[in-house]
Amino acid sequence: MSYPTPQTTTIQNPRLRLLNALRNNEYPLMTFMALPSVRMAQIVALTGVDGIIIDCEHGHIGDDAMHNSVAAISALGVSPIIRIRGPAHDIIKRALDTGAHGIMVPQINNAEEARAVVASSKFPPQGVRGQGSAFPAIGHGLTTPEYMKSANETIVTMVQIETKAGVENVEEICAVDGVDLVFIGPNDLAQSLLGYVPARGDEPVFVDAVKKIVDAARRHGKWAGRMVNNGSVAKSERATYDTVAITGDTKAIQNWYISEFEIARS
Repeated sequence: MSYPTPQTTTIQNPRLRLLNALRNNEYPLMTFMALPSVRMAQIVALTGVDGIIIDCEHGHIGDDAMHNSVAAISALGVSPIIRIRGPAHDIIKRALDTGAHGIMVPQINNAEEARAVVASSKFPPQGVRGQGSAFPAIGHGLTTPEYMKSANETIVTMVQIETKAGVENVEEICAVDGVDLVFIGPNDLAQSLLGYVPARGDEPVFVDAVKKIVDAARRHGKWAGRMVNNGSVAKSERATYDTVAITGDTKAIQNWYISEFEIARS
């Protein structure tokens, strides 16, 4: 039995900025947030970004900061996405119960892992997600019954391909119903494929792997995205990807200070 997906849903919710932009082929821009601060969440949300990926994998963000950041970001009309620590049912449930507009799951290696992620992110009959919190609906501007009826087809489920095994199994991963967006983690992917860091990004093995991932996503009707280092690269990748994430808060702060101090000392 087929079900509506974020790609095919007829539900209209103006609060879901990232989803709406993806559906309208507007090339939404995202960024990562690693610092546990409501004020940081607000500052980044007011930059014109469409989605903020709250990084609970590599960032300094626990449950309390995760909840507070989602509330602050969604209140300002931007889509909060949570990158969770890994593909575990309880972690996915906890992340979605914040009211996030989507989740990003790192290091998916095969279709079995992808199916488990989908099952944990969907209410029955599509999955096994439980309901017991008033918070998720708030982030979507809905009542709890409205949220439960719409969540399965409006929450964007992203899986990251960033390992050699993930590349080898990408066709099967992209064929999994309920995977909405395939996101390339270039740093970990390059490390896994090449065995050294930092990679230049132009190595043939890496370039071929990226193309294989994007091509598989296209064949199976999935959105494709990746992380990039700056706006110039983001602009150049517009023809290839549906969305990109331009670095993150820690790099943005550090890079600005480095640049300004170099000017001051020159």
